[in-house]
Amino acid sequence: MDVSFLKSLYDSSGPFASVYLDIRRITEDAPKAIELRRKARQRELADQGAPASMIEAMVRLVDEENTRRESGTLAMFAADGEVVHHEVLPGAPRVELAKYAPLPHVKPLLAQRGEPMAYMSATVDRLGGELTCVSRDGHRRVITVKPEEDFPVRKVKAGDMFRQDKQQRAAEEVWRTNAKKVAHEIAVAVDECGADLVVLAGDIRARKAVQGELPEAVLARLVDAGGVGPSLDEEIAQAVEHKREEHLAALLGQFDEQLTKGGRAVDGLEAVTDALRKGQVATLFLEDRPDSPATLWAGPHPTDVGTSADLLRELGVADPVEDRADAALIRALAGTDGDLQLLPPESLRADSGVGALLRYVD
Repeated sequence: MDVSFLKSLYDSSGPFASVYLDIRRITEDAPKAIELRRKARQRELADQGAPASMIEAMVRLVDEENTRRESGTLAMFAADGEVVHHEVLPGAPRVELAKYAPLPHVKPLLAQRGEPMAYMSATVDRLGGELTCVSRDGHRRVITVKPEEDFPVRKVKAGDMFRQDKQQRAAEEVWRTNAKKVAHEIAVAVDECGADLVVLAGDIRARKAVQGELPEAVLARLVDAGGVGPSLDEEIAQAVEHKREEHLAALLGQFDEQLTKGGRAVDGLEAVTDALRKGQVATLFLEDRPDSPATLWAGPHPTDVGTSADLLRELGVADPVEDRADAALIRALAGTDGDLQLLPPESLRADSGVGALLRYVD
């Protein structure tokens, strides 16, 4: 998971207010219910010592989203008297909370967002096709591929044998010509939207013809979903989830191998924070433990992270602050352009549920 989008959030000095609020509109009295939940979170922030200006900025944002009739989970983060990041996530909150702390509590946001994946679905027939590209940021683009040639498309089944044979060959040539155009458009679109997965559906002859024209790089990402039907959306969702699982399994395999041989992998808070300070972490594995008591110490810069205040003071950090371990780890990761893999509890062969694949070793 790319967490670089959080960099601008960490430009603020903090402390931060982090709020996850249910603003779903599933009943007629939703606006009133949202207001009551907002007031509850507002009181929680005040009880934790959040300044009035910060709370008021968040209240204004909730009122704005309520006016827009947004529906889902509102995640918002405030610092220095203003909301510095917010987004509405689909569905109910994984957790509804209000927290005032030195660092923003972003793990629930990332857990609910999930692992984004860019993919393409292509529905083809003997004339052309329709391509739908979904990028990692959720942007959807539909491309209609019109036929290069549209006659003849069907073979002649009766009549003069010579004429029948000629038209059959002509029809097959039209299929190949159109398939070549569709395959070209798929390859271009896959490159443009960075698709990790291509789901192909439609007429069986058209699918085979298109596959015969696709480059190897696209074929390696291809899933044949068969004919078009009401289950196509489900097929796409299953293919995307399977691809995510494959990717995670491959990363965990690398982690286990490198950890066993003492190579480019470390585990435990001490070793991982040391690697983050040096910018070594390529992928951070973090078990999603909402109630974990683990904490770390942090300074003003993303890579100011360690297991003790004394350690950071030795490194030149004047006033270290203590916060949730996951909050400090994710900030350091975002500041060093690493990727995050959130995992269920007890699923990682690593001390403290924390491990990392490294870009390099000392």
